[in-house]
Amino acid sequence: MGGCRVLFGKLKRSGGRVSLQTKFLLAFAVLLLIVMGSFGIYVNQVVVRPLRETTENEMRQTAAKIGDQLNLYVDGQNQLSQRILSSQDIFALMPSGDYANLSVEGLSRNRRLREIMFQSIGPSMNIEDVAIYDLRGTLLTTFIGSAGNPPSLVPFLEASGRRASWNENGYDLYRPAAERVFFVRAIINQNGKVFGYMAIQLQQGMLERSAASGGSGGEVYVLDADRQVIYASSGSEQRKMPELMPADARTDGVYLSGEGSYVAYSRSDETGWTTYTVTPKRVVLGPVHSVTTISMLLIASLFLFSAAYIYFSARNFLLPIRRLRSQILRINYSNMDTKVETPSTNNELLQLNDAFQGLLERLQVSIEREKLAVQEEAVARNSALQAQIAPHFIHNTLYLISIAAQEGKNAVVTEMCKNLSDSLRYIVSSPYQHVSLTQELEHAKDYLALLRHHYEDDLRWTVDEDPAFDGIRLPRLVIQPFVENCIEHAFREADTPWMIEVRVKLYNGLWALEIRDNGDGFDPDTIQDILGRIRAAEASGEWEREAGAENAGKTGGTVIGGMGIVNTVRRLQLMYKNRLFFNMYNHTDGGGGAAIQIIASLTEDFY
Repeated sequence: MGGCRVLFGKLKRSGGRVSLQTKFLLAFAVLLLIVMGSFGIYVNQVVVRPLRETTENEMRQTAAKIGDQLNLYVDGQNQLSQRILSSQDIFALMPSGDYANLSVEGLSRNRRLREIMFQSIGPSMNIEDVAIYDLRGTLLTTFIGSAGNPPSLVPFLEASGRRASWNENGYDLYRPAAERVFFVRAIINQNGKVFGYMAIQLQQGMLERSAASGGSGGEVYVLDADRQVIYASSGSEQRKMPELMPADARTDGVYLSGEGSYVAYSRSDETGWTTYTVTPKRVVLGPVHSVTTISMLLIASLFLFSAAYIYFSARNFLLPIRRLRSQILRINYSNMDTKVETPSTNNELLQLNDAFQGLLERLQVSIEREKLAVQEEAVARNSALQAQIAPHFIHNTLYLISIAAQEGKNAVVTEMCKNLSDSLRYIVSSPYQHVSLTQELEHAKDYLALLRHHYEDDLRWTVDEDPAFDGIRLPRLVIQPFVENCIEHAFREADTPWMIEVRVKLYNGLWALEIRDNGDGFDPDTIQDILGRIRAAEASGEWEREAGAENAGKTGGTVIGGMGIVNTVRRLQLMYKNRLFFNMYNHTDGGGGAAIQIIASLTEDFY
C-alpha cells in the first residue's frame, strides 16, 4: 500500500502528467490488485468460511456430547433410585407420624433403610451419598453419612411445583450450594402414594468428567427447563455467568455472546436440560485466524514480489528510453553532431534511435543555413544603423571647429582636428565589427575633449576606467550618442556647472553602464513613450521602421543628436538578444537630472 500511495502522490503532484514507467506500474498494479483480490475472495469462500463452519459444527457436537454424557450419568442415578424403590420394605419403613429418630424404633428403621440402600447400590458406586427424607422433607438417614446433605428439603419442595421435570417425571435436580448437586426423587408406590423423598448426592468428579468428555476448552453450564443451573464447570462460580439464550426449536446452535465469546448449546429431549459451552472467541477462531494470517502473508508476499518484478521489468524496459531522453536534453547547438547511442536489444528502440539521429543531422543542416542568413541580415542591419549616426556626429564636430576658427583659437582648432581625426578613424574602421567597452569610453572622452574648449569650465565630466572593461564587447558608437544627447538637450535651462558621469560596474557575471547628468531631466510622458516603443519594436522586430520614424521627427523628445533611442537600444539587443536590460529615469542625486541605464551579460550571445 505504501508503493500505491507514492504512485498516487506523484500523479497528484504532476497534475496528471506522469511518466511511462508510472503508467506501466499503475496498469499492472490494478491488474495485480484484481488478481490478489480474487485470490483473497477465493481463500475466504473456499478455505476460511468452511473452516469457520466446521469449527462451529464441532462446538455444537461438543455441547451435544457433554449433554449426552450428563444424561447418561443422571439416567444412572435414576436407575439407582429405581433399584432402591424396587424393595417393598422401604414403603413399610417410611414413618407416617411424628416420632424422634433417636428412639429405638427410629434407630431400627434407619438401620434397616441403610441395609436396603446397600443391597441396591452395592460396594461400587459413582455417587457421594444417598439420603432419605420423610414427607415433611426432614432428613431421616443417609447411606454413608457424608457431609453436604441438606438437613431439610423444604426449600426444594416449595419450589418443586414449578419444575416441569418434577411434575412430569417425579424427579429433578437440586443444587442448594456450589459443588453440591442432588438427584431428588419421590418415594412413591405403584398407587401413586408418596411416602417420602430420596436425595442422591451426585459425585462432583463424575460431573466434571462428563463435562470434560466433550473436549471443550471453555466453561460448561447445564440448565434445566426452568433455567435453573444444574451444573457449572469448575471456576465459573467465581465469575459472573454470561447471558445464556434459551434453546430454540432446533435444540442446538452457536451464537456470539455480548461478552465476545462463542456459545454452543444443545438441549436434551429426554431430560429437557440444555448444555452450554462458552468458549472465548480467540480460542474458537484460532485456526481460522491462523489460516487467514497465513493467507494474508502469502498474498502480501506475492504482491511485493510481483510489484518488485514489475518495477524492475518496467525499469529495464524503459531505461533505454530514459537514456535517449537524457541525451536529447543535453543536445544543443554546440554538440548537435554528437552521436546518440542508446544500447538496447529492442528493435523498436533501435529504430527510434536511428530516426532521431537522422533528425539531428537534418536539423543541423537547417540551423547552419538559418544561422548564415541571420548573420548576413544582422551585418546589413548593423551597418545601416551605424551609417545613420556617423554623418550627424561629423556635422556637429565640424560646426564646433568652425566656431573655434572664427574666434582665432588656432591651438584649439589643432587639438580639435586631432581629436576629430581620432574619432573619424574610430568610426570608419570596420564599422560593423564590435569593439570593447574601453574603446567606447575613449571615444566618448575624445568627443568631450572636442567640446571642452567651447564650454570651458561650464562642462565637467567623469568617465570610469578599468582594464577589466577590455573584455566587454559593444557595437560601435553606443556611449557617445547618449553623451551628445546630454549636451544637446539636458542643459537648456539647467544651471552651470553641467555634470556628465559615465559609470561602469561589474558584478555577478553582469556589466552595468550608467550615463547621468544634472540637467533638466526627461518628461515623464517621454519616458513612458520611449520605453513603450522599445518594447513594441522588440516584440514586432520592426526596429528599422521605428528608427526611421524617430529620424523623421515623429517622436518629439526621443531623438539623440539626430539618432533615435530605439535605434541605439536595438543595436545592443541585436548583439545581446534577451540578455540585455535598458532603462531611463530621472534621478534626485545632486539636484536631479536624467539617467540612462544599460545592464547586460558578460557572456556574448550575438545570434
